[in-house]
Amino acid sequence: WGGARPVIRACLPPALAEVAGTVRLEMESGETSTWKWRAGAAVVLESADVEGQRYLVKEVAVLHSLPHGYHRFTLELKGRAYETLVIAAPRKTYAPPANEEIARWGAFLPLYALTTRDGWGGGDYTALGVLAERLAGLGGSVLATLPVFLDKPFEPSPYAPVSRRLWNEFYIDVTRSPGFTEGAPAPALWPSESVRAEIEALKQSPLVDYRRLMALKRRVLEEIARCSRDSGDGLSRELEKFAGDNPVIEEYARFRAVMDKRKETWTDWPARLRDGVLRAGDYDEDVKNYHFFAQWLAHRQVLELVEKSRASGVRLYFDLPLGVHPDGFDVWQQRDIFAREATAGAPPDAVFTNGQNWWFPPLHPEKVRQQGYRYVIDYLRHHLRHADMLRVDHVMGLHRLYWIPRGVDAGQGVYVRYPAAELYAILALESNRHRCTVVGEDLGIVPSYVRPAMARHGLRRMYVLHYELIDSPSRALGDVPREAVASLNTHDMPPFAAFWQGGDFPERRQLGLLEDSAARQEKQSRQSLKAALVAYLRRNGFLDNAEAGTADVIKACLAYLGGSPARVVLVNLEDLWRETRSQNVPGTGDRYPSWQRKARYTLEEIFSLEEVNDTLKELDAARKKSAEKTKSGEKRP
Repeated sequence: WGGARPVIRACLPPALAEVAGTVRLEMESGETSTWKWRAGAAVVLESADVEGQRYLVKEVAVLHSLPHGYHRFTLELKGRAYETLVIAAPRKTYAPPANEEIARWGAFLPLYALTTRDGWGGGDYTALGVLAERLAGLGGSVLATLPVFLDKPFEPSPYAPVSRRLWNEFYIDVTRSPGFTEGAPAPALWPSESVRAEIEALKQSPLVDYRRLMALKRRVLEEIARCSRDSGDGLSRELEKFAGDNPVIEEYARFRAVMDKRKETWTDWPARLRDGVLRAGDYDEDVKNYHFFAQWLAHRQVLELVEKSRASGVRLYFDLPLGVHPDGFDVWQQRDIFAREATAGAPPDAVFTNGQNWWFPPLHPEKVRQQGYRYVIDYLRHHLRHADMLRVDHVMGLHRLYWIPRGVDAGQGVYVRYPAAELYAILALESNRHRCTVVGEDLGIVPSYVRPAMARHGLRRMYVLHYELIDSPSRALGDVPREAVASLNTHDMPPFAAFWQGGDFPERRQLGLLEDSAARQEKQSRQSLKAALVAYLRRNGFLDNAEAGTADVIKACLAYLGGSPARVVLVNLEDLWRETRSQNVPGTGDRYPSWQRKARYTLEEIFSLEEVNDTLKELDAARKKSAEKTKSGEKRP
């Protein structure tokens, strides 16, 4: 940590406890140093019995401090070599200079829900870039969305991706593809009545039809991909270079092409294919080329999004999901490091009385460690090189994860611990290399040691007003931490208007999530919380004495958060027009259309709404005042 000279712990059986050996240290840069080491003269740190074998733990002193990076340490004793990874990392994750991060604010909206007037019925990377520009025009400087990793491809949940190392091809803006804008052949499809009718039908649907929209996009992109490969021009050479620089995408394209040909998930493939040996005859070459082209185009459009957002002064706040889909590419390619006989989840609690099963296989803590964390480093780098802020889903998973063995219910799981210090070291090292701030999603069951560890390593925490409410008029809202991202709610909660008006109660009862007796108790509790919040907001000057409507309370709460010392305040755009329908209702499966609902208004309409513009301008003013107080050191109520 922090440039200190490392001490390596060598666990030696008695036969090796007194011999001489050689130490070799290979730096990440390629430089190597070697020196002699005598076990008999080394400091004994401790002794231990492991499975009946006695060990002496001795100190191998490294002669100098190490630069930040991943280094290989080898100890040779009696003709055998023992190797370990050494991670030299800063103690804290990246933090921007103080003058660059005072009282920022931004907005959140799921990308699939962000439709546009000229779009095809779902959000895309271009629309996200336009949203960033609109926010910048109002003073906003952070744009957050849900994970934009590749889905199954028709699994609606952004938290069940095929891979954490690829972008979602569903969000490609086909009209900005080089082949589309430059001419034939794909635009030949464009004037057809059938294509226009399909687009119009997709636009009119209140839900995003992933399968139907992706089929339409693929119809166009397949033609562009075919011609791009055959053109022999600059685009063809660019694709070849991209393939050489990204071998994982070539392998992914073959994986998807085999899946398309066999029309079954990889777990049902013959043994050779399951084990990762794919040959040319196993798939159609044109299909493989399409999947590669789609990934190239997605990467290109994400880079354009990043450049455009940063040019307008907006930071992109991306989301790193905890797991990956069991039938997806990552588990197929990296199957040795996943515990595929278990799934991750959560134990029973007051809300989910039967527990939760998230249905993705957890990483095996020892096997991913033996791998040298290559997979973890890869998926972090994929995101950190594009994001300015990264939210780590369920940050408690750095410490422990609830495993549910296959064949039993969620109440019979067990917590499995992970080497948290090593995972924090990788986060700190990679976030500093990529100059990206890390935020930990610390909501739900949070062990007492997690937040102190987050603070030690510089991870921002979350402050969600909904969770912080207290039934006390004098202190209904707790202090907002300075090192926090503050918001009214999250994507897993009812919108503020539904919470305030009680609209979530009948919905949850209808979905079987709330019994009548529990509903009555919760309604009483909520009335008390609402009364306490209104009294608190009035006492502190955020509400006047008039009767407070839903819009008044939303503005008052945002003013409270805006005036707080929080580094970042995020506003869910849907709260500004008092949306009452949830984007996600956890634990409902197919009973609720989670991750599919479009925003009520298009992007163009959102910023034509007076209430949206006025509220965001007020938030911007509150943030500016908060920045002045921070600079002057003024105390806050």
